[in-house]
Amino acid sequence: MILSTTFRELGILPETAEALEAVGIMTPFPIQEMTLPVALAGTDVIGQAKTGTGKTLGFGLPLLESVTVPADVELGRAAPEELTDAPQALVVVPTRELCQQVTNDLQTAGKVRNVRVLSIYGGRAYEPQVEALKKGVDVVVGTPGRLLDLAGQKKLRLSAVRALVLDEADEMLDLGFLPDVEKIIEMLPARRQTMLFSATMPGQVISLARRYMNQPTHIRAAAPDDEGQTVANTTQHVFRAHSMDKPEMVSRILQAEGRGLAMIFCRTKRTAADVAEQLSRRGFAAGAVHGDLGQGAREQALRAFRNGKVDVLVCTDVAARGIDVDGVTHVINYQSPEEEKTYLHRIGRTGRAGASGTAVTLVDWDDIPRWQLINKALDLDFNDPDETYSTSPHLYAQLNIPESVKGTLPRAERVRAGLEAEEVEDLGETGASRSRGGRPDAGRSERPRTRAPRQRRRTRGALRKDTDGAQEPAAADGSGSAPAPAEGTGSAPGGSDTAGATARKPRRRRRTRAGAPVSAAAAEAEGAAAEGAPAAKPRRRRRTRSSGSQPTES
Repeated sequence: MILSTTFRELGILPETAEALEAVGIMTPFPIQEMTLPVALAGTDVIGQAKTGTGKTLGFGLPLLESVTVPADVELGRAAPEELTDAPQALVVVPTRELCQQVTNDLQTAGKVRNVRVLSIYGGRAYEPQVEALKKGVDVVVGTPGRLLDLAGQKKLRLSAVRALVLDEADEMLDLGFLPDVEKIIEMLPARRQTMLFSATMPGQVISLARRYMNQPTHIRAAAPDDEGQTVANTTQHVFRAHSMDKPEMVSRILQAEGRGLAMIFCRTKRTAADVAEQLSRRGFAAGAVHGDLGQGAREQALRAFRNGKVDVLVCTDVAARGIDVDGVTHVINYQSPEEEKTYLHRIGRTGRAGASGTAVTLVDWDDIPRWQLINKALDLDFNDPDETYSTSPHLYAQLNIPESVKGTLPRAERVRAGLEAEEVEDLGETGASRSRGGRPDAGRSERPRTRAPRQRRRTRGALRKDTDGAQEPAAADGSGSAPAPAEGTGSAPGGSDTAGATARKPRRRRRTRAGAPVSAAAAEAEGAAAEGAPAAKPRRRRRTRSSGSQPTES
């Protein structure tokens, strides 16, 4: 393989080569060098290569060449009638994180030509994505669920698509997305270019290619000195570790000499959250990415990891596909993966694009049979891992850990800004659910104010007939004690005797309304006021309050 070949020599547009050179990408990798001539000719392609070897640009560059943008019309490469606001190319990926990664790569390569690339995936609000589609896009990168949703609502027009890419097709098979992918393919024009890229090729993926691709060229690429299924420049270590000692071991591994960014993989969401919390308590700048987090929190952690505010990312296998972050030197498998494909994609986060990396796998006693199956499938030399603890000398020697290292990061070395320094982006759906969380509090604070008038209205409704019937004769009588309750009902902050009488009167009248007629109650109130025995009235009413339904004696 001639590694001195440049992208310009492979026939891509000068503007695309200029955009790549601006970010330091000059020489293609084997999968790119073999794919570009075939794909640029419009032929269907099945590309198979190890993870981390540049598959994204292998299909991304031909994809960008297939769309027509105003810059092509200005340079005379296309006619004005070929321009359209509908998507001309579609990329289907299995995960949200990979969707962002592919979008960023395509935007970088199409920057000089001003190619409009839009990412569409779940966890974000519909409205911004629909508005972007209305304004016009050239390339759409999306996950199957949201693509199918918007296409079903007629928000996404697929009638102008000239090129289709299925990236990480084996992962879409594992996640159960192939039926959705087939529905999307059936919405596309029959005349199109289809490219399928994947690290592995299960039987169902091959049958999908046979149904929907037209005489595809199958390309398998690898470097001449890279044999086996794992990348040659990734050093692998496997240790048998106790689950109670793993946090201490990881804390010491993270203090190895030359350690840059590190990714720690767990099988379960709960374990990932727990490990990230423990490492934060030990002084490490750690973030987490797993399914229990909202999309905003996941993107916050990934941005902080890329920006260097966090140097340890603890994640489940959702981040094992397509996450391409420069400077990842260590990958730690905190728990043994389920199968060999997961292992390959986990350790493929380091040693990417020709860089070197270190992969450490901690196998619990219960996971030894599972690990031995992975070891046999990948033809590795770690069938019986050494029993290792956080104080084992061979752990320090093999991973280049200083002997003075303990399980807590020294304060002098805590120089990262941390996850809190990265702002959480408002993503519409996720942000709206948080903002709605504040509204119930406001509603709860208003409920006592709205509930109290309802009680008073109920009381006034019961008293209106009584006061109308009881106060008029009292006013005609000319007694000074009868009008006092009528005034007290309107002004509660009056004297204590009057307030006490008015506070007790509604209770008495509610009781008599349920038991005796209203006119009898009014007569009792008149008689009690005429007798003028203020000391006896409170005692009688308190007694009847406690007894409940006992009638009041006149």
